[in-house]
Amino acid sequence: MLLIADSGSTKCDWVLFENKDAAPIKIRTEGLNPSILKKEAIEKIILENSELLKYRESINFIYFYGAGCNSVDTIQVMESIFHSYFKNAKVVLKEDTMAAVKASTNTAAVVCILGTGSNCCFFDGNQIYQKVPAMGYMLMDEASGNYFGKELLKCYYYNEMPQELKVSFENRYDLNENTVIKQLYQSETPNKYLAEFAIFLFKNKENEVMQKIIKDGISKFIDHQILQYKAELKSVPLYFVGSIAFYAQDFMNEALKKRGLRASRYIKRPIENLISKIKEETF
Repeated sequence: MLLIADSGSTKCDWVLFENKDAAPIKIRTEGLNPSILKKEAIEKIILENSELLKYRESINFIYFYGAGCNSVDTIQVMESIFHSYFKNAKVVLKEDTMAAVKASTNTAAVVCILGTGSNCCFFDGNQIYQKVPAMGYMLMDEASGNYFGKELLKCYYYNEMPQELKVSFENRYDLNENTVIKQLYQSETPNKYLAEFAIFLFKNKENEVMQKIIKDGISKFIDHQILQYKAELKSVPLYFVGSIAFYAQDFMNEALKKRGLRASRYIKRPIENLISKIKEETF
């Protein structure tokens, strides 16, 4: 059996195939990010999914593309977990940037991820190059879900949110200061917690205050990340992957146009595009 997984910090999509002609078995769990979660927490997510465990002896190949799988240490953690629970499987581990690239193109391009976190890279057709290191939600991640969540919370607590939206925001979320502080500073996944607020932002994107937050975040991402590849973009396309990119594409297109750029494609979930390519390589 073949197991393909695409994991961000918030969620992980798993797809199982018994053979190249079999219907896929689709599974979704919480995200497995070894840069944020401890090994025990990742193991718990796997152990709590009965479907994954049901097939674990039959799985021969695992292709796992995950946020946080970008260092020797985090890759070793994930390898040890997979080898412990899927003893008969050959494991290929790559960071989520490669999943975004593989889902977008086979040729040279600039590829951006905008989901719970954000990232940007240049793919030359063989290798990935990043001019800006991925420093995570505390330092970077402009225009990501967790960035927008942070900005939305600041808008609320600074009393900058229009009254009608403030009431709606309060009805949707537990905004008790102690609750929010605990989630931000004591939980294992504060980035995931922050990203949950981004849903509200895009549901109310017609409001001028919400629009300003979205536009400011996108401008920062373009100026700090995409424009690092201005020379490359003279000859290669620009792709976007992730739910935030998908829902923000009207704002992104407008901001790119002002800078003489354009997006070639938006992909909400890369797992679907990954499947066909990996099946061809494996079966």
